Amino acid sequence: MKAAGVGLGQLLLALDATMVTLVEAPRGLDLPVASAALIDADDVRLGLAVGAGSADVFFILGVGDDDVLAWLVQQEARRAPAAIFVKEPSDAVVARAVAAGTAVVAVEPRARWERLYRLVDHVFEHHGDRADPLFDSSTDLFGLAQSIADRTHAMVSIEDVQSHVLAYSASNDEADDLRRLSILGRAGPPEHLAWIGQAGIFDALRATGDVVRVGARPELGLRPRRAVGIHHVAADHRRGPAFAGTIWLQEGTRPLAEDADDVLRGAGVLAARIISRLAATPSMHAVRVQELLGLRDAAFDDAAVTEAARELGIVADGRVAVIGFDGAAGAPARLAAVLALSASAFRRDAQVAAGTSRVYVLFPHTGKASAVSSWIRGTVGALRSELGLELRAVIATPSTGLAGVAAARAEVDRVLDSAERHPGAIGQVTSLAESRTTVLLDEIVTMIAADDRLVDPRVGALRNKDPMLVDTLRAYLDSFGDVAAAAAWLHVHPNTVRYRVRRIEEELGSSLADPEVRLLLSLSLRTS
Repeated sequence: MKAAGVGLGQLLLALDATMVTLVEAPRGLDLPVASAALIDADDVRLGLAVGAGSADVFFILGVGDDDVLAWLVQQEARRAPAAIFVKEPSDAVVARAVAAGTAVVAVEPRARWERLYRLVDHVFEHHGDRADPLFDSSTDLFGLAQSIADRTHAMVSIEDVQSHVLAYSASNDEADDLRRLSILGRAGPPEHLAWIGQAGIFDALRATGDVVRVGARPELGLRPRRAVGIHHVAADHRRGPAFAGTIWLQEGTRPLAEDADDVLRGAGVLAARIISRLAATPSMHAVRVQELLGLRDAAFDDAAVTEAARELGIVADGRVAVIGFDGAAGAPARLAAVLALSASAFRRDAQVAAGTSRVYVLFPHTGKASAVSSWIRGTVGALRSELGLELRAVIATPSTGLAGVAAARAEVDRVLDSAERHPGAIGQVTSLAESRTTVLLDEIVTMIAADDRLVDPRVGALRNKDPMLVDTLRAYLDSFGDVAAAAAWLHVHPNTVRYRVRRIEEELGSSLADPEVRLLLSLSLRTS
């Protein structure tokens, strides 16, 4: 499996000098990178720092020089990361990293780490391998921002409905504080934001797809701007276009292109398409988890499993548990988000994926099985009491590590499928081993019911002639021929059952003393 990703140089170009600055790149800028991880001081202190084999680039948050140096030495014995991102890296850290072949990228001190991580993750997911249709230009907001900037001779940023920057073009020394701080993930100066809000600019952007012009405010350090709202058609067309964000164009000293307004209006349409597509397209992390679970049509051999484990930062040969949850009809995405909170609190390496109607939790390394069962029951109970969700959970524990996850998920689905057909016959928290009789019998009966040739036609004929005889036949067979038990079930006298059984045998032309006849009739009765 070819991992999606970008070159280190491409990643740095997308992030721009506003956010990061390259210090050293001993192995060059063509080094492929496709995954990132965060390491903070507690990770290092408690020995929980993620191994270098689990990510290509690392963000070092608040870790002292001595600990960073020690961590880099440890990585040399494994696989040196492609790059580390550090705020104000010391000469010692740079020298040690370069010796290990690791690039050092200085992060702007005012940048918010969560903003940097989100932007890098976006670049990995939607700015990558152009041979893969998942990463074509129709999902690249960074590419769109730069194209707008090139055409209009300005600096561009694309924001969501909460004014969070999703992508931006390259900046120059004419970028004002509002642009720089927005990109860095910091709130703009309060007086700037207050003025923009009071001027009714956001209201205008939400209301129409027209270009809004914002004059310069020298006293606030604001350069002239133009903006257009991003509006996409909602799934329910009766609601009209939905506001999805804003494209901001900051002017510099170079005159704008004469058709800048037309370019912005067209960009609003393209951005709406991209945002809609991104909303409907799972991230590469989600894709990998879905592939492991066998939810996607993809050939996934042992090498692909190993590569997926590396990308996800999980072990490939641990004690695996796969849990399927069902019951929140119509809302798998919401259930996935809720379960991800609980699962991640239980195990830091938990992976969650939403299927068409179900949600699956994968624990790559579980420890004691009893702990997982306790977590499942606690989670089902908590979601019932707190959110009113009635869930059913099925667990499977393959003995072959991640390589057995897809088969385990299929096993889980078998139980959940049977539970949908017979909700009262299967426990709320169970496994195939615990529910094997119910599941196998249900699957056999379901296969028989799908082919009329396998159903004994005499059962249908008996039902058409006298439904009461069919009820008696079912009670008699399920009572193993015990007339007294069948009579109690039917609330009739035992002699009545004996009389009806003789009539049934006459109608069928077979003796109910024959075990093969009883088996065939029992299966046929269960198909209706």
